[in-house]
Amino acid sequence: MVQAKMWILTKHFDGFPKDSDFELKVEELPEPKDGEALLEAVFLSIDPYMRPFSSVRMKEGDVMIGTQVAKVIQSKNPAFPVGSHVIGRCGWRTHTVSDGTDLTPIMPDWPQDVSLSLALGAIGMPGLTALYGIEEVLGLQAGETLLVNAAAGAVGSVVGQIAKIKGCKVVGSAGSDAKVAFLKELGFDEAFNYKTVSSLEEALKKASPEGYDCFFENVGGPFSSVAIPQMKNFGRIAVCGSISVYNDTTPQTGPYPHLTIIFKQLKMEGFIQNRWEHKHPESLKRLIGWLKEGKLQCREHITKGFENMPAGFMGLLKGENIGKAIIAV
Repeated sequence: MVQAKMWILTKHFDGFPKDSDFELKVEELPEPKDGEALLEAVFLSIDPYMRPFSSVRMKEGDVMIGTQVAKVIQSKNPAFPVGSHVIGRCGWRTHTVSDGTDLTPIMPDWPQDVSLSLALGAIGMPGLTALYGIEEVLGLQAGETLLVNAAAGAVGSVVGQIAKIKGCKVVGSAGSDAKVAFLKELGFDEAFNYKTVSSLEEALKKASPEGYDCFFENVGGPFSSVAIPQMKNFGRIAVCGSISVYNDTTPQTGPYPHLTIIFKQLKMEGFIQNRWEHKHPESLKRLIGWLKEGKLQCREHITKGFENMPAGFMGLLKGENIGKAIIAV
């Protein structure tokens, strides 16, 4: 029998997550039945969405939600042979018995020299989020100017690179000088540290005096209040995240942007990448094609050790990562 370790949400987060909100448990797993497979986690994803989703998708005592790259170590399901790798929505677990309904095989032509961890990042959910936000929501066109915040994160860093591939001017905001340097390496036209500029409004105006056609929103809160008035007439805003409010115990209030949205006739749309799930296979091929061509760079922030998942998650929410945050078992 295999012992599985798992991280349990012992208490719903009240403000910023704490060590005491998590508990490491161990359970004995049964042998796989017909149609089932036993998985062993190789890489686990930690993502900002886990903070707000835990409030609405989980109850206390549940295994923390999340996705992993896992290796099939026993199988009674011919679709998942022993030794193959899958992406599974298994949560924060080292081992899982699955009937296959929550599994996706790693794409068959995955390059041998590319880490499978990227299937949780630029060649996975964050990359798809970036691509669909740009193409399906914003309809970004060559020659336009795009603003993206949290630009050095898993999604934002891919957003900027895809926008450059499409021939756009890209302005990125991030929370440290090291992150700004990373954005410059990626080819962002303008990048600034929002924590050290004397005025966010002036920084945005300096980076693009003519304003912004498109805004890929990952942060929310006061940043949005300053950025929305900088949009051009008929500008488009893709609302992907709102990390600045995830840990609030009291909801933030105003200023309210409705008059600006009306007078500038702005379009603002929230989205989640699984709306376009039918496009995933082709979209992943495009992303990996850009990677092979050297047009897409992938930075990862890898924390070793399953026991460090809560610390890695809390570090992510503090902005400690550059690129995609990953736990390597």
